[in-house]
Amino acid sequence: MKAIAKTKPIRGLEIIDVKEPVPGEDEVILKVKRASICGTDLHIYKWDEWIKEKMEIPRIIGHEVAGEIVEIGKNVKNFKKGDIVSVETHFVCHYCPACRKGDYKVCYNMKILGIDVDGAFAEFVKIPAFNLWKNKINIPEEILSLKEPFGNAVDTVLSEDVSGKSILITGAGPLGMMGILVAKHSGAYPVFVSEVKDYRIKKAKELGADYVINPLQEDMYEIIMEKTKGEGVEILCEMSGNEKALSEGLRCVAPGGRVSLLGLFENKISVDINRLIILKSVRIYGITGRNMFSTWYKIDKLLESGLDLTKVLTHTFKMNEINKAMELMEKGECGKVSLSAWN
Repeated sequence: MKAIAKTKPIRGLEIIDVKEPVPGEDEVILKVKRASICGTDLHIYKWDEWIKEKMEIPRIIGHEVAGEIVEIGKNVKNFKKGDIVSVETHFVCHYCPACRKGDYKVCYNMKILGIDVDGAFAEFVKIPAFNLWKNKINIPEEILSLKEPFGNAVDTVLSEDVSGKSILITGAGPLGMMGILVAKHSGAYPVFVSEVKDYRIKKAKELGADYVINPLQEDMYEIIMEKTKGEGVEILCEMSGNEKALSEGLRCVAPGGRVSLLGLFENKISVDINRLIILKSVRIYGITGRNMFSTWYKIDKLLESGLDLTKVLTHTFKMNEINKAMELMEKGECGKVSLSAWN
């Protein structure tokens, strides 16, 4: 089968031919119908420093995926050939203290699809049945692979209640765009967004952000203080992975506010913890993956209640156009990027 892989410790990806996977007793084989590109995949493409320390190559990449079950291991129940499923991409051990407490997303022995095990940018992919999420017929195919990253945005925004609260989202990349939709759909007001790229500034406005600020051209702190009558925002959702955005965002948080951190930083960062966090009694949540599987139920309810996730899907490429898709993502001139099946 054809697959997209990181084969060398340099910038770029390759299309390779490999054997089709074989399911274990508790696994299934999916024929990939849709995949989408995550920011982590872009880090792998560029071969950034932090991913070098985490990932062994060669490796088939990609983890945001939806597909059709075509083979089933003998112990698999509740699924059948032909089911259309999305995938929870954190593969857990079930036996460590975190798993036994039900906090699967921080499993001590976590393996992540497309990083620790071969991923989904391929014709077929092997998945533990435990990680499958059966999709309802009425969900559009083009957003099925978006449910996994959407869960990140859901948990970031909804770490606590947002209804009637002011919120700042730093970074209007694909996950920031999703965060805008969740915040608006859940009753947050006003929704501030900081972004420096023209394409994403325009997109944030289209998605309903109440105020979109370019911190390279405007004083974000002054604007937010003016609009909140000197109080600051009650919630900060950091989605950019940019050190300055984090520091300025924390400065805008009201005393007693809440911060949720999703963006991954390429290097170690320096933040004035005393002034910006401790002395303001700010609560901080680190967001990794999604809650397994309570967030997936929220995802379906949000979609069923009218949240339109297709608004963040801006481009679709064929699998063999992966490098072209990565170049577009690196420019920041896109929302979520989808990859269609090989054939």
